[in-house]
Amino acid sequence: LLKFSRRNYQEKQYYIMTKAVKKPVLGRGLSALLSDPSNDIKSVEDKGADKVVGSIIELDINFIEINPFQPRTNFNEETLQELAKSIKEVGVIQPITVRKLEFNKYQLISGERRLRASKLLGLSTIPAYIRLANDNESLIMALVENIQRHDLDPIEVAISYQRLIEEVNLTQEEMSERVGKKRSTITNYLRLLKLDPIIQTGMRDGFISMGHGRALINIEDQDAQSDIYHTVVTQNLSVRDTEALVKKYQEGLKPKTGKPVATKSFEIESEQKKTFADFFGAKVDVNVAANGKGKISIPFHSEEDFNRIMKL
Repeated sequence: LLKFSRRNYQEKQYYIMTKAVKKPVLGRGLSALLSDPSNDIKSVEDKGADKVVGSIIELDINFIEINPFQPRTNFNEETLQELAKSIKEVGVIQPITVRKLEFNKYQLISGERRLRASKLLGLSTIPAYIRLANDNESLIMALVENIQRHDLDPIEVAISYQRLIEEVNLTQEEMSERVGKKRSTITNYLRLLKLDPIIQTGMRDGFISMGHGRALINIEDQDAQSDIYHTVVTQNLSVRDTEALVKKYQEGLKPKTGKPVATKSFEIESEQKKTFADFFGAKVDVNVAANGKGKISIPFHSEEDFNRIMKL
């Protein structure tokens, strides 16, 4: 191997890998099954289905349609370019997964980033696992596989959990078994969807982490939530700093439990009232309550009079 340059070594490994992938899947039996419209396999009950399901083939990219159940909605262009470069050097190491709909028509279950990157390279085929399933099973497979294997952002994961609950009617206990996560973990993700939409967007764009979001969710007032989020982002605060800021905010909401300080009322002398009247050039009304608190009212009779008092 030392005789090869790095580039040639990668090309040799790609050659070995693609030959190893193609050898068992492009045999006459499977190829004939997939290319024969009179023997189109759509269900696991169809003849020859056992030979198709789970097999890997080099599938024509034009035969694949995007899965409408795909939870990922954001695809970073830079990371797609990096993946395309990797695929160009070593190929698609992990096949995508598709569901066969009809003759020469497949629906993507998982692997949209790999499919998009392959299209960027102008590839005509891509290695793919074939599965036969109904829409409900396809949705479960897509969401569970994405949660387990892909680097989804926390909001995308939370949306995937929510869809499993709403569209497949899975309980949190059933989801816990499906994805191998504790129920408390699932609950923590779902709570993120209660965050202000702007904060959810900030999390998806990487401005804050899930730890920041879990701290901010403890603030019910969305205006206060947004204000603290702005502080966290502009000051680049850590999760611990954010938790401290939230705690300080919550403590400020608590009623003070100390004994009220006793106050005594007092009287305003007529001379003191006259001092106010002389200064403002108006009859100033001064009132004092029994607890010592009071109010000073200064009347004005026109806009000019108001501006005169303003200057004073």
